[in-house]
Amino acid sequence: MTTATLFVRAVPPQVVRELLVRDDAGRPAASFVDGEGGAPLRCCLRRSRPGERIALVSYAPLRRWAAETGVDPGAYDEQGPVFVHAEGCEGPERDALPFTSAHRVLRRYSADGRILGGRLVGPPEDFASALREAFADPAVALVHVRAVEYGCFLYEVGRG
Repeated sequence: MTTATLFVRAVPPQVVRELLVRDDAGRPAASFVDGEGGAPLRCCLRRSRPGERIALVSYAPLRRWAAETGVDPGAYDEQGPVFVHAEGCEGPERDALPFTSAHRVLRRYSADGRILGGRLVGPPEDFASALREAFADPAVALVHVRAVEYGCFLYEVGRG
């Protein structure tokens, strides 16, 4: 999924498979049928539908990114809860910025895994300009989009 010269990345399918065996906190996943729907799925970047089997797992996005890029996130390494499909997922269905209908925090990271700042973003029309602003700084390598109400990781945005 891309936005101009940026990419939007969901939790990759291989990582979802790993998290379903043992999450980043070392626990096995416990799946359940979502009776109501509406959970923000990080594997396909959409809300769950009633009746889908999902799992809530602990995920360490910066730790995994740092491992891919060969850096040490140090004290910025953290893990938190994310919803994923429990029985396979095709990934994102569309090429758009997901989960923009509520306030979000855009947290900026440098290439060495350190936090460079953050910004509270409001309506959907503010997301693109906030991301352009973040990546106008050449020191910004990655942006995490997070929920305000719980601080949960939603997805990452990087340079395309």
